[in-house]
Amino acid sequence: MTSALDQLKQYTTVVADTGDFQQFVEFKPQDATTNPSLVLKAVQKDDYKPLLEKTVKEHKNKPMGQIIDHLLIAFGTEILKIVPGRVSTEVDARLSFDTKASIDKGREIIKLYEAAGMNRDRVLIKLASTWEGIRAAEVLQKEGIHCNMTLLFSLAQAVACAEAGAQLISPFVGRIYDWYKKSAGAEWDEVKNGGANDSGVQSVRRIYAYYKKFGYKTEVMGASFRTVSQITELAGCDLLTISPDLLKKLADSNDKVDRKLSPESVKNENIEKIAIDESTFRFLVNDDAMATEKLAEGIRAFAADAIKLEKLITALQ
Repeated sequence: MTSALDQLKQYTTVVADTGDFQQFVEFKPQDATTNPSLVLKAVQKDDYKPLLEKTVKEHKNKPMGQIIDHLLIAFGTEILKIVPGRVSTEVDARLSFDTKASIDKGREIIKLYEAAGMNRDRVLIKLASTWEGIRAAEVLQKEGIHCNMTLLFSLAQAVACAEAGAQLISPFVGRIYDWYKKSAGAEWDEVKNGGANDSGVQSVRRIYAYYKKFGYKTEVMGASFRTVSQITELAGCDLLTISPDLLKKLADSNDKVDRKLSPESVKNENIEKIAIDESTFRFLVNDDAMATEKLAEGIRAFAADAIKLEKLITALQ
């Protein structure tokens, strides 16, 4: 029997959502994504401590920001030796509201990858989907630096990213689901709100349909999954980035996976085009309580993990 994972790969590019690159051999993903939280988690494992210690030792006299960049590139370079496709490397979340600093950091990261012998086409710079992050992506894309827009929770963010020419967006399925479940409290009905009715699934489906209808080239990569059902309901999405535990569940399952998304399946949907400028963007995101809260929460969490990583490095110096 063909595994659910292999069936999914027929419709969608599967991406590993982890810094633990030793797991890639088992699941054979095309691409990989990382973020400060995933790298922090990885470097605390015995298997990756030597990589952390080596990086800190080689760059101990450099500013902290540069040491972290070298660490991210060390992980990314190892990942690119395993996956045939691309790796995503994230800009410090503390730069989420600083366009110039985000542009400078994106350029620095690409320069380090190229110095390590990696082609920039195999690297995606991850930026928060704030107005400032999207403007940074617009500049970087014109320089041939491909961007992955993360912390994305709304159609308004997705439209702005596509208009800016971003290579890829990562709408966060699980975190959208989390917000609606928490908001409903005791009234939450998992059966009623699961499967195709899952709020996170519906958000990605809406974005996918919008992009295909209006001919945007920006890739849609569902992210932040909580369940196998959320993944299989999006079979056919351009890409899906999946954690190792859910990849294993898919690999161990022989359940049938049907294609749920395709350009043909959404071409006749009645969708109105949205005109996005800065004021419209800010109003629409602000008007969406879930998007506003999850975006702010995500930036805080990634920033906090970046600080923890800095403390870990300091302890080794």
